[in-house]
Order: sequence, then C-alpha cells, then structure tokens
Amino acid sequence: MIRKGRIVAAVALTTLSLGLTACNDDEDPAAMPESPSASAPSSPAPSSESPSADPSDDAGSKPSDDVAAPGTKFKVGDRAVVPFKYGTSKEGTVAITVTAIEKGTEADMAPFGDKAKGMTPYYIRMKVENVGGTDLSYSSLRLRGQLAGGAPTGVILIGDLPGKCDSETAPRDFTTKGASYETCSLSATKTDPIAVASFEEGDAYSDSPVVWTS
Repeated sequence: MIRKGRIVAAVALTTLSLGLTACNDDEDPAAMPESPSASAPSSPAPSSESPSADPSDDAGSKPSDDVAAPGTKFKVGDRAVVPFKYGTSKEGTVAITVTAIEKGTEADMAPFGDKAKGMTPYYIRMKVENVGGTDLSYSSLRLRGQLAGGAPTGVILIGDLPGKCDSETAPRDFTTKGASYETCSLSATKTDPIAVASFEEGDAYSDSPVVWTS
C-alpha cells in the first residue's frame, strides 16, 4: 500500500529509465528502496479472435456474474467479472466497473518532478465488488491505461495523486459477497490520448487482457 503524500515513480520511455521521488527530497538516496523495473508493458492489442464481446453490444444481455473470458471488450460503464488473486493467500472473484477514463492536466504531474514534464495524466476510476464472497480485505487492484487500439503508453507510474487519483486498498470488511469500494489507477502518456483501461492480472489475462474503451 502506498502512503499518501509520498509518490515513487518509475517512468519507462523508449530510450529512458528514471526513478523519481516526489517528496522527502532531503532523504539519503541510499536509504530509498530500489525502483521497480522500468520496462514498458508490452500489452498486445486484444485479439479479434478471442471470445470477445463486441463493445457495441448491450452489456445487460450478458449474465451479470459470468466470468469474462480473456480478450473480452467492454465499454466504460460496463461491469466485468474476473478471477482475482492478491499475494499468496487471497483469491476470489471480483466485478470491476470502470466508471471513467478521465484526462488530467500536465500541471497535475508536478509531484513527480521535472522528469514528468510533457506527460498528461489519465485517471481510471472504477468500482470493485466482491462477487465470490472470499476474504479479499486490504487487497489492491490496478488497471493499466492504453492508447486507442490497445498500444501501450510507454510510461509506467507507481503511486497516486492525492485528491485527484487515490489508489485505495479494499476495506477490512471486503470479505462478503456484494461488498464494494471505489478506487483509481493513475496512467500517463506523452503521445496520443489514453482511451482504454486494461485488466492484465493472471496468466491468461496478461497475454489477452480484458479491456474497457471510452
């Protein structure tokens, strides 16, 4: 869980790897944790051959608790049920409803420092619901932003922007069927707009993610 007010970022560009610290500038750099891998995610575009739902389809025509197959496409506002594992002991089924892919401003990126200049943030807002009724308390779930068509953004951010995009963990009572909470995943781009939110957790979905398009 990332503490509020302290943001660590790894920015992966085609020719640049950076570890950024947004605050506590007087800390000894040797005491800082190592930056995560700065490799840009190579998320393939959702396969047209997968058992996908056409984005134009009415989501209400699908059984609400059917698990979405890898590669399924949704529109923002649709509810998708997916298997979910957190750590080594928490596992279950959740429903994700992406409620918005919201564009921020370059000025919002100020906490990440000068190296983030020229980047535009996008806030992927979602509701997460416990469908399986297993104990998923204190777990966290993240969606990745993609460009239109499924291309990766070329940027990886770790952290949130308090007051603009808060990455929340599941509450203590996220242990029963129907329990829910809201959270936000931060993404950013230096090129084209982000128009897709991607669920890539688990072996099957890492190769063929479930996506929501705006």
